[in-house]
Amino acid sequence: VQLVESGGGLVQAGGSLRLSCAASGIIFSVYRMGWYRQAPGKQRELVATLTRNNNTNYADSVKGRFTISRDDTKNMVYLQMNSLKPDDTAVYYCNAHYIYLSTDYWGQGTQVTVTS
Repeated sequence: VQLVESGGGLVQAGGSLRLSCAASGIIFSVYRMGWYRQAPGKQRELVATLTRNNNTNYADSVKGRFTISRDDTKNMVYLQMNSLKPDDTAVYYCNAHYIYLSTDYWGQGTQVTVTS
């Protein structure tokens, strides 16, 4: 199983980034896909999740600014991040979760840095 993130980088406050995650080795369509992040000195936290039925869940801190989406034909999940803030600076991780077995897979992470 591989989850490979891309799209991170350095951006000024107010800017936008789009993260992508390519999944392989899993039956992508049955997994709940998500994005998590971990800032220095902090625990990893949920950013957004998206089920196979298009049910979404967002952290309060990103609601209205971030949008998660998926393309099951390409085994891809995306995170569109708008109106970025310095507090959004973190390593962002892609997650695949199979609820029936409580199985989790993680990507290696991609760094997002937002400057003021």
